[in-house]
Amino acid sequence: MSYDAIWADQRINKNEKSKLKEDGLDVFKDLPELIKHPFSEVDKSYYMYFKYAGLTVQKPQEQGNFMFRIKIPGGRINLKQADLIAWIAETYGHGFVDLTTRQAVQYHWIPFVKLPELFDQLNEVGLTTAGAEGDITRNVVDNPLSGIDPNELFDTRETVLQVYERFQGNRDYSNLPRKFKISINSNIYNAGNAEINDLALIPATKAIDGQTVQGFNVKIGGGLGMVPYLGLSTNIFVTPDQVADLAEVVVQLYRDNGPRRSRAKARLKFLIQDWGINKFEAAIREQLPDLETAGHSEVRGWSNGGSALGIHEQAQKGYYYVGVSVPTGRINAEDFKAFIDIARQYGRDEIRFDHEQNLIIPWISAADLETVKANEIFTRFNTKPETLLDLATTCTGAEYCNLANSHTKEIFEPILNALDARFTFEKPVAITLTGCGNNCAHRSIADIGIEGVHARTADGDKVEGYQFSVGGSLLDGGHFNENLKGKVVADQIVDATASLLQDYQDNLQNGESFYEYYQRQGTDHFQAVLTHYFDQLKPEEIAK
Repeated sequence: MSYDAIWADQRINKNEKSKLKEDGLDVFKDLPELIKHPFSEVDKSYYMYFKYAGLTVQKPQEQGNFMFRIKIPGGRINLKQADLIAWIAETYGHGFVDLTTRQAVQYHWIPFVKLPELFDQLNEVGLTTAGAEGDITRNVVDNPLSGIDPNELFDTRETVLQVYERFQGNRDYSNLPRKFKISINSNIYNAGNAEINDLALIPATKAIDGQTVQGFNVKIGGGLGMVPYLGLSTNIFVTPDQVADLAEVVVQLYRDNGPRRSRAKARLKFLIQDWGINKFEAAIREQLPDLETAGHSEVRGWSNGGSALGIHEQAQKGYYYVGVSVPTGRINAEDFKAFIDIARQYGRDEIRFDHEQNLIIPWISAADLETVKANEIFTRFNTKPETLLDLATTCTGAEYCNLANSHTKEIFEPILNALDARFTFEKPVAITLTGCGNNCAHRSIADIGIEGVHARTADGDKVEGYQFSVGGSLLDGGHFNENLKGKVVADQIVDATASLLQDYQDNLQNGESFYEYYQRQGTDHFQAVLTHYFDQLKPEEIAK
């Protein structure tokens, strides 16, 4: 460690006091000794350290099983790595891989005693779980089509790896106030979901010395969670070779100045709200005085989660990528292996993951495309983003998560299948189901967000409840969706959601998207629609 913990004598929370005694990355050093003893002997105060190894103690916690997340910068893996991901699912993960909203993968049911062995196997193929959770820089996300995308200014893959390598295993930045999320993207339709990241690089051009230079404008201070904030634009332009230096300065400023008294208010977004974006930018320029002022943004819109789905020609003529919808982001190992086989036979040693819990097989030649499309696996997985299920995302939920109020993955696919049987839209609607207010499934930017909440029946019995919000988007800087009053129970979700969709279908004009319809009608209109649904229920059917 080559920095001074200048916050050590301040009023800080108990996690911060622990982190002053032992660095989070020391978990890898501790584990070989820890597993010599029963998991029950691990003090719960140590659980926070597991997160630095990409681990969360899975409920019921006394069993000693873990959620296990692999960090995959930019969401790209080779097939040797894919084979290991499938093997871990088969051997320990009860046969399933969960794809995440940060282009990573995770499992459940990973046993405590097997952790060091699995870390070694991951290391052998160039993968790691280090920093996949914890108060540290998380997985760096990229345009999922970087390098093959006709709609990108330039290839960002190398820039992503440079930033990843700057922080990975770097103990100068392994003790942050909370997690730190970075998005790097040059796709003109905001494929990196810039505004919901702590630091986001967005495509831009700037005239410098008579030449048009391609690079990035910079947004800082975005994030979801209980109190979401949209990232704010700075007056900074950087070229790809400057990105890692910029990222390091931003993370250092956050490390040294970020709030550490309350974990609920420790994200960079709260420091930005306190300082203001101008003060924070001035602090950046003190260390990087030669940075250019912002260039011309090349962002043209937002893909709304669907940019990587479907079969499309790559920037390289004669080649296609196949973007596969993975319902609820959970795929069994056998199906995953079937996609590996396709990539091995017809692709180029590569599989990718997007931000919406789907997978992509690039480099399918035009000559092989029809053969690939005829593969049996595509009778069960959709390559045409036409349904509500295709654009849907969901978090882990109460099945395994210690924080969730309600179940998610087990119920979401049948809910969406029921809705898809009723509705067909020219512009599919993005619906998200998240188990609590932590926003892991990006509820705040969905057309329709459904959040698990505490609820009671009319008789006062506790029940898993769900609440709606409408109108999320990252168009034109972004708009978080607005909460609607009223709660439903699980078996009411289909009809309650249908009331909102039916209103949209009956009244949309000129092919407007759901978000455009929301902008025209407003939150009060949707509240009236949902209230009408509640009015049709019997008093004993209404959750409180």
